[in-house]
Amino acid sequence: MTAVGEEMHALVERLYPLCRSITGDGVRATLDIVGEYVPLQVHEVPTGTQVLDWTVPQEWNIRDAYIADTAGNRVVDFAASSLHVLGYSVPVSATMPLAELRKHLHTLPDHPTWVPYRTSYYQPTWGFCLAQETLDALPDGEYQVRIDSTLADGHLTYAEHVIPGQVPDEVIVSCHVCHPSLANDNLAGIAVATYLARALAEQTPYYTYRFIYAPGTIGAITWLARNKERIERVKHGLVLACAGDSGRLTYKQSRRGDAEIDRVMRHVLAASERPHHVTEFTPYGYDERQFCSPGFDLGVGSLSRTPYAGYPEYHTSADNPDFVSPQAMADTLALCREAFAVLDRNRRYLNLSPYGEPQLGRRGLYDSLGGRSDAQQAQMAMLWVLSLSEGEHSLLDVAERSGLPFDTVAVAADALHGAGLIKA
Repeated sequence: MTAVGEEMHALVERLYPLCRSITGDGVRATLDIVGEYVPLQVHEVPTGTQVLDWTVPQEWNIRDAYIADTAGNRVVDFAASSLHVLGYSVPVSATMPLAELRKHLHTLPDHPTWVPYRTSYYQPTWGFCLAQETLDALPDGEYQVRIDSTLADGHLTYAEHVIPGQVPDEVIVSCHVCHPSLANDNLAGIAVATYLARALAEQTPYYTYRFIYAPGTIGAITWLARNKERIERVKHGLVLACAGDSGRLTYKQSRRGDAEIDRVMRHVLAASERPHHVTEFTPYGYDERQFCSPGFDLGVGSLSRTPYAGYPEYHTSADNPDFVSPQAMADTLALCREAFAVLDRNRRYLNLSPYGEPQLGRRGLYDSLGGRSDAQQAQMAMLWVLSLSEGEHSLLDVAERSGLPFDTVAVAADALHGAGLIKA
């Protein structure tokens, strides 16, 4: 997984300089790059479109921004980092004293070398973000302030990548594409989602997998509003965020708490013996709260490493490519693959020979175990599957009740199905 981790990290580094927001050319440029890795269907939703209780806002784009002293030296420069401008700042061109300018400046006094990430999507204003040490070094005097931006009718942009399955029932995987130069939140999530999609495309999955790349909150709401007719197909889902830091894996359960994705994630995390934490649902966080809203109530959980706001670097310039590691992203990807392997194989079966134990030997099922070091375990798995195949218990139920590895149970079910003893 090291090579894959390095590739994901390279993708993070490539995306890092782009200025993203909930709309605009930065989102399009991001999706153009992701589209080199997996084919995307890009959707453009016009400004003013009603999406549930929200309205698609005006599109924001920015070309340049700076604060310059009287000698023309740029003391704060958007070209150096997209974090330097308050997201969705209205255009401004003015000269003002530092005392007035301070009202529009955002810093982090507790971390004087870091630049904060701030936005003002729905309240027209303008501002700059800078390091406290930079602000402290500014002498009193006049400063030229310039934000070359536009807020105009346009579009909200999101994209989908679909991997057809054996059935139309869907698993959705969502990540947000609205954050500017923040590596863990959420470029690592974009990278893991993209490489997960590539891995699943090499298989013939049971479910149809739909990957959604959308701006946070308004993007998920827009997707839900535009896909009401297919919501009933969504059986499971996972939101990926903060996927590349060194913290332990954290799974936030769906609103239901007992959705199949919740059980699968709990099982796989425990079986993997990775350091991890499982948390209850709360109606705050990432887009799981939109998918789990009462009217939809989808079985969608959220996977991260250190949760949002759980590390000092969150929403600051310290969340840079050096903060995320190839190893952590590879581990997150591996956990996702393990979980989806269970989800994709978790069936309920019906025992076609339920009266007494069927004779496995004459069907060659015992012979197939010859020489295997885990022959006794495999035999027990067959007996457990037969015992709990009445159409009510899933293979995950069997694994948990028997204490056997899920993969062993799934292989046993495949053998029994092949011998005509059970049916899905």
